[in-house]
Amino acid sequence: MVVLGIDAHKRSHTVVAVDHAGRKLGERTLTATTSDHLAMLTWAEQFGDQRQWAVEDCLHLSRRLEHDLLAAGESLVRVPPKLMAQTRDSARTYGKSDPIDALAVARAVLREPDLPTARLDGPAREVRLLADHRDDLVAERTRVINRLRWHLHELDPSWAPPARSLWRPKNLATVTERLKDLAGLVARLARTLVERCRELSGQIAELDRELSELVAQVAPTLLELCGCATLTAAKIVGETAGVDRFRSRHAFARHNGTAPVPVWSSNRARHRLSRVGNRQLNAAVHRIAITQAHYHPEAIAFLERRRAAGDSKLESIRVLKRRLSDVVYRALQADLQHTPRASHRRLTTTLT
Repeated sequence: MVVLGIDAHKRSHTVVAVDHAGRKLGERTLTATTSDHLAMLTWAEQFGDQRQWAVEDCLHLSRRLEHDLLAAGESLVRVPPKLMAQTRDSARTYGKSDPIDALAVARAVLREPDLPTARLDGPAREVRLLADHRDDLVAERTRVINRLRWHLHELDPSWAPPARSLWRPKNLATVTERLKDLAGLVARLARTLVERCRELSGQIAELDRELSELVAQVAPTLLELCGCATLTAAKIVGETAGVDRFRSRHAFARHNGTAPVPVWSSNRARHRLSRVGNRQLNAAVHRIAITQAHYHPEAIAFLERRRAAGDSKLESIRVLKRRLSDVVYRALQADLQHTPRASHRRLTTTLT
């Protein structure tokens, strides 16, 4: 087996081939184009048919490369940057260069046999792109509203617009009415910001409708979970990027940061919240946990039992999130298998 490690960049890719013992067999640097990707495949044929491609896990740089390799029927795994950096630091070579990084990627595959496998994009990427674009528009609308508030304060310090809801149509209509008879540059800029806020709100509402339809198709079981509405489900589906790439529910918990971290001291065994993992996915699970802590009877009873046993509020929420990670994992698996929705309801409501 020959492993070909790739250090991907915006304009070029460097590939290094190593044998089963990690010895370097060859090296080549090509531009990041489809034609050169095909030339790289031709170059790799000299090492035989038993080959494994590996690329540093940075999709914004390697997406076209992965697509070309997978479309050609090649096997490709992704190496986390942290693992690649550890392998590079433990090598006998010094410094940092593209060939050194590509060599570290290849050797990391030899040391870690269970790395995630790359695959062609599916519905999960569409959900993620829509959700990320919506987040960008919401952030832009927030910046517009903040500037608008300062202009309104300058025009009339005695008037306080509604907090956290200035983007609503009725509140924007009120602002437009107050600005109608005002002259000057500040008033003109404020009217421009009001129109921009209306435009962004319309785009966000359209994205909400599109996400609602798409998520209902790809994750109906997940939507049945208490505390998991369209936006939270979209974040989970997009950030998970295919639940079947995780070998177990424990691996999924480690990925989303809900797996507890041991912090033992002397003879006292205890755990704390994990600060690693996908923070976007962790935040989605946290929203579900907080919602269920207020409205879901089973979650409320579970938290009461944990606190009666001596857990603090944070510790009980941490345990709840770990249980919910398993519930989300099973719901995603059920959606992947397209099983009847009637059989999912009991699965997604239990915390055991």
